[in-house]
Formats: sequence, structure tokens, C-alpha cells
Amino acid sequence: MPESIALGALRSFVLDLDGVLFRGEQRLSGAAELLAYFERTGRRYRLLTNNSTRTPAEVSAHMARIGIRVRADLILTSSVAATQHLKRLRPSGARVFVIGEEGLRIPLEDAGFDLADDGHADYVMLGVDRFITYDKLKRATLLLRAGVPFIATNPDTTYPSPEGLVPGAGALIAALVASSGVSPVVIGKPSPEAFWLALDEMQADRAHAAALGDRLDTDIEGGDRAGIATILVLTGVSNRADAEASPLKPTWIFDDLPSLIAALEEADRSSGTYTGLR
Repeated sequence: MPESIALGALRSFVLDLDGVLFRGEQRLSGAAELLAYFERTGRRYRLLTNNSTRTPAEVSAHMARIGIRVRADLILTSSVAATQHLKRLRPSGARVFVIGEEGLRIPLEDAGFDLADDGHADYVMLGVDRFITYDKLKRATLLLRAGVPFIATNPDTTYPSPEGLVPGAGALIAALVASSGVSPVVIGKPSPEAFWLALDEMQADRAHAAALGDRLDTDIEGGDRAGIATILVLTGVSNRADAEASPLKPTWIFDDLPSLIAALEEADRSSGTYTGLR
């Protein structure tokens, strides 16, 4: 991470979604205004989510319904990031055994990969699968024990549902690690890989880029591991007491997006000399 950088000098942002721009079906204050400010001032951004069940088009449609308009090509899900990672490894294609939903299967198919429904595959790729069966776990286990490489979209052990926290991709990873002894390459947050993919898409200078999120253990840790500045907003999971107790120290902390926008406006007015809150 850059040792020191003025807030106004930031030109590229990798933003989290849930807990930052919205919470479920509720648009958070300042969400649309922040993206509009980025565009008005020539700043670039990508929206990065660990959710592997939705395609970027579905995420874009959800956001439009709550008043945040973002093109699908500016949204990077952990499924899309994992697919891009695999495309770099195997640009000519491969057979992939998938544990996951349409949010993972569609990007893989669109990228030219063959989805293997039998026992022959070059890779095992895992995301959240709300229709998981013993047979899927068995086939994946046999492939991993035979030496097939293992990629996972994200390590989240749970994700929020209307009923409460339910098993996430990390819970399925744990099952396969237990049965196969093989750990996956994880692409989603807090891995730096997804951040680097987003930065590469923007052709961003890492010295003038920042991760913006509401969770210390995914957004802030991931941005820190990716070597960029970090901004924690206190509108989601992590609070100020968490930040004070954590060894992870965000570059800036803001109560909400309107206070971040105000700070950016002040920084721009004073030629980027605003230093933020520590």
C-alpha cells in the first residue's frame, strides 16, 4: 500500500456493493451521488462483489430497481473474476466441473469453457450452490483426488439471507478440503487477485487507487494485500471499534458515503491536500 497519498489524488476505486451502495433492497445514502461524482471528475471505478450467484447483468438490474444505474461491464463478481483467472491460465479453453449456480456457469460458458457433467474435467470450480447434492461433492472429490486443480470464487463461510446467515461458498470449500485434502486457489476477496483484475480492467495506477468497503476482513484486507489504499465506510459490517482493535488499519475511515463525497469535494477544491481520518 502507498505509504502516503492525498485523498484527492485517488483516480481509481474498487468498490464493494452490499453494505456500501445498498443493503438488500435499500439504496444507501450517497450511493448514486458517489458514482456520479466519480464520473463527473473523471475517476474510474469497478464494483467488486463476492456474490457468485448473480451475473453482472442481474446485479445491474437489481441496482437499477433501487435507483443506482451502473453498466454491467463495470461490475465484477467473484464468478467473473474466477473465470478471467482461468482464462489467463487456459486461453484456449478447458473442461470445468462446476459446483455453483448460473452466476458462475454463464460466465464460464460465455468465456468458451466446456462445462463437464461427467467424471472428466481439467478443473474443478466452486461457488455458492444452493442446490448442492452429495453426487456433486462426490464427483468433485474424485477429481481433486486425481490431481485436478481446484479454484473457488470466494471464501465466505456464510452469506445473509432473509432467514439469517446461511452456508456460503466457504462452507462447501471446507467439505471438499475435508474429503480430498486439496485446498483451492481462491479468487474473491480478500484475495488480491480479484482486486488486480479490477485494476487491470481500468488500466489503473495502483499508487493512485483505493479499495472502498464496509468489511475489514474482506474489503480492507483485500485492498491492503493488493497494495492499494483502503477506505472503510461504517455503513455495513465493521464499526469504528472494530477498526481500532484490528491490526488492519484503513487509510481512511468515513461514517457514510455523503461524508466521503464531502471530503473528496474538499480535496478537489484544495488540489488534493485533504488527508482524511485515521
